[in-house]
Amino acid sequence: MGGGTHEARLLPWSSPEGKPCYLDGDGTGYISRVADTIENVQLGMAGDLLVHADDLLAEGGVAPDRLRLTLEQLTEALRNVHRIAESRGARLPAAPEDPADPMDPVDDVA
Repeated sequence: MGGGTHEARLLPWSSPEGKPCYLDGDGTGYISRVADTIENVQLGMAGDLLVHADDLLAEGGVAPDRLRLTLEQLTEALRNVHRIAESRGARLPAAPEDPADPMDPVDDVA
């Protein structure tokens, strides 16, 4: 991790008590590789679940219990994807400040 700052990595699993798990390392060890693999599996499963949900929505007249199960699975997949995004976002290098940031409001007075 460059730039002299280092943050522990949020892992894609929780403790038995449901608390987040973190890894303090350089990102090249065995646990980091296991976490990368699990994240890739979770992202793939989320993509597959989106296809399934689209199919159910296109079907129409789907039984409520099937919809509920799919909603539960979508919720879990979204939770996993959110955790992955948090973890990966925290490991990105800080963007340099740009004085011409397009997100800053600009006074265009002619």
